[in-house]
Amino acid sequence: MYNLPNILTISRIVVIPVIFMAIYIHSALWSILAGVLFVMASITDYLDGYFARSRNQNSVLGRLLDPIADKLLVVSALLILVANRMVAPVTYIPVIIIMCREVLVSGMREFLAEFRVGMPVTRLAKWKTCCQMAAISMILLQRLYVIGDAVGMIGEWLLWVAGILTFITGYQYFEKCIDYIYTVENNKKNPVKVVEQEVKKIAVKVKTAVSEKVKETTNKKNKMRRHSDKAVKTAAKSGKKTRVRSAKTKSVRSKSTDKK
Repeated sequence: MYNLPNILTISRIVVIPVIFMAIYIHSALWSILAGVLFVMASITDYLDGYFARSRNQNSVLGRLLDPIADKLLVVSALLILVANRMVAPVTYIPVIIIMCREVLVSGMREFLAEFRVGMPVTRLAKWKTCCQMAAISMILLQRLYVIGDAVGMIGEWLLWVAGILTFITGYQYFEKCIDYIYTVENNKKNPVKVVEQEVKKIAVKVKTAVSEKVKETTNKKNKMRRHSDKAVKTAAKSGKKTRVRSAKTKSVRSKSTDKK
C-alpha cells in the first residue's frame, strides 16, 4: 500500500496547498518556487506509473488516487492562475474548456463504470496532458528573471493548444458514451439482438472451455507418450543387460565344459 508509486501520487495532492500559499505570498522568489513545485509534481505523474509497472507494484489505492491527484492538481492550478490574473482574460476560454472537460469525462466514466465499460486513455489525451502541464508550469514561472515574459507568453499559447486538444478528446469520449447508450437502447427495443448477444457470449464461453479441455487432453497424451518412451527405453536397456549377462554365463559354461 505504502510503496513508492503511491507515495509519489499522494505527493501531488500534498503539494497543492504549498503551491497555493507560495503564489499568494506575492513574491517573485515564491512564485518561482511554486512553478518548480508544479514541474516536480508533473514529473511524478509519469514516474508513479513507470515505477508501478517496472516494480510490479500496481495497487487499488494507486488506481484510485492517480486520476484524482491529476485532476486536483490541474484544476487547482488553473484556479490559482485565474484568481491571480496570471493570464490574459481571453485565455480564460481554454481554462473553462479544460475544467468543463474534466467534469464531463469524470461523469461519463462514473456512468460507464456501472455497466463495467472502460474508457481507455487515448494517445491524443496523453499529448493534451503534456501540453497542459507544460503550459501551467511556464505560466507559473513567468516571474523568472530575464526570460520570464517570454516563458509566460509561450505558456499561454500552449494553454490554447491544450484547450483545443481538450475539446477534441472530450468530444471523442462523449461520442463513445453516446454510441454505447444508443446500442443499449436499441437492444432493449429489439429483444432478438439481446438473445443474439447472449448466445454469442455463451458460444464464446463454450469455445474457451472446449479449447481448455483440448489443451488438457493434449498435455495428458504428451505426458503418456513421454512415460511410454521412457518405459520402452528402460526396457530396451534392461533387455540388453540381460542379454549380456546370458552371453557371459554361456561363455563361462562353455569354458568349464572345455576344461572338463
